[in-house]
Amino acid sequence: MSGIELSSTAFSDHSRIPRRHAKDADNVSPPLTWSGVPDDAAELVLLCEAPDAPSGTFLHWLVTGIDPRTGGVAAGETPQGGRPHRNGFGEPGWSGPRPPVGDDAHRYFFRLYALPAPVSLPDRATARDAHAVLDARQVAEGTLVGLYQR
Repeated sequence: MSGIELSSTAFSDHSRIPRRHAKDADNVSPPLTWSGVPDDAAELVLLCEAPDAPSGTFLHWLVTGIDPRTGGVAAGETPQGGRPHRNGFGEPGWSGPRPPVGDDAHRYFFRLYALPAPVSLPDRATARDAHAVLDARQVAEGTLVGLYQR
């Protein structure tokens, strides 16, 4: 299985996500770029989850149907061809970090999956629902981890 290189101009891997991307600030999704998508990918799926949330893994962003020929997404935008699903806050699209005040920095895993065929997920899919489908079907994956603390 090949790997996708996933990065952002807003933060580097395992570094702090700028406040403008947080739920209690501007709540703008970060810009992302990617490369290394296999030629046989039919669809990309973008997922952002926070495994350190007090209630368990929390879904911040889930977008299916992304055109595999794209190389990224601008801040505040939905990836080309993508269908945003409801996140853990019950809102469609991106909702940024909002860990409890005083907690150590929480981790936010941005994952981009390349799939050999389109996938169908319910609008209110959880991170667990997404992993149940995506982990078994992916042909490549890229991960970028950001940190955020209030």
